[in-house]
Amino acid sequence: MTVMSRLNALPVLALGFRPFFLAAGLAAMLSVTVWLAILSGLWPQPSHLAGTIWHAHEMLFGYLAAVIAGFLLTAVRNWTGMATASGAGLAALVGLWLAGRIAPWLGQPPLLVALIDLAFFPALALVLWRPLWHGPNPVNRVFLAVFAGMTLAGALVHLDALGLLAGGATRGHRLMLDLVVLVMLLVSGRVMPFFIKSALADARPRVFPVLERLVFIVAVGLLIGDFVQPLGQLAGGLALVLGLLQLVRLTGWHDRQIWTTPMLNVLYVGLLWLALGLILDGLPAFTGMTPRGALHALTVGAIGVVTLGMMARVAVGHTGRPMQAAPLTLVAFVLINLAAVLRGLAPLLTPANYQTWLMAGGLCWILSFGLFLWVHAPMLLNPRPDGRPG
Repeated sequence: MTVMSRLNALPVLALGFRPFFLAAGLAAMLSVTVWLAILSGLWPQPSHLAGTIWHAHEMLFGYLAAVIAGFLLTAVRNWTGMATASGAGLAALVGLWLAGRIAPWLGQPPLLVALIDLAFFPALALVLWRPLWHGPNPVNRVFLAVFAGMTLAGALVHLDALGLLAGGATRGHRLMLDLVVLVMLLVSGRVMPFFIKSALADARPRVFPVLERLVFIVAVGLLIGDFVQPLGQLAGGLALVLGLLQLVRLTGWHDRQIWTTPMLNVLYVGLLWLALGLILDGLPAFTGMTPRGALHALTVGAIGVVTLGMMARVAVGHTGRPMQAAPLTLVAFVLINLAAVLRGLAPLLTPANYQTWLMAGGLCWILSFGLFLWVHAPMLLNPRPDGRPG
């Protein structure tokens, strides 16, 4: 067999969620472990994107980029009925993502490191262009604009690191975060009511089209406001409004049975974290709260909980297994929420113990993704037990 045919035959390259969710789990563990080691003086800084810029970048453009790629390469196939990358093509895309993670540590010219890192989202857009643009639902084309925005966000960060744009890292990381929030709002509005109706007997989640459009408009407004004037009152006010709208949305979707179904309630709790994180993120514009003091309520809480829950759900469902959480997966769900409390809320209540909360929260994060990999890596690496493709 040729190398190409061997890659095409590997179960782990059958569908996008398999290699990218493995990569995301490993990136989540390793990048936070390295960050805690750097803070403790036990590990050197990378040669490019050092300090907190590297940490933020790896969370957004490393871990989250892998989750986004794995989810969309799988979901777009379901939404459109059209093929997405698999086999050797998927391996090349994963390799490009991995190169972006490794390059800052190899002492290469910073411009080369930046170009390698920035190539990922255009490559992902190219791979998904046909099903997104020619698929049955024109709304899916918005993801191509999102990929362009994420590429711009990464470029701003690297321009700052290259000494060409002061403040670019702050604006770039915030733009990426706002784009991720926008994607979470769009995707959750599409899938959560469906998940609830399909999993719970007699559940009737209420979806209000006007509210859905308003959520999208305010989320785009927040993105623009943060880009034009970070930490300004316009952006703060929009964040508060968006958080409150998300609470109304969740009220309409609520069913008491959600709390007896772990694969659903982890997503619901993550979306509650999103509402809380947006509200806390907006308050500093109008109060004495430290700007971005609750940033980790939004990142670890909303993004961490939702992405971990979604990866567990997709890994189980798309490998032909019953939609049930293993006992260790339940522990992982608890730990990721504990990490959000320790990093997102505890520093607001007792800032004097910040270092303790940082280390404890980081440890909970690492353990939660370690358990995710322990349970789900065998599913992702091996063929479906029912013999079906994918």
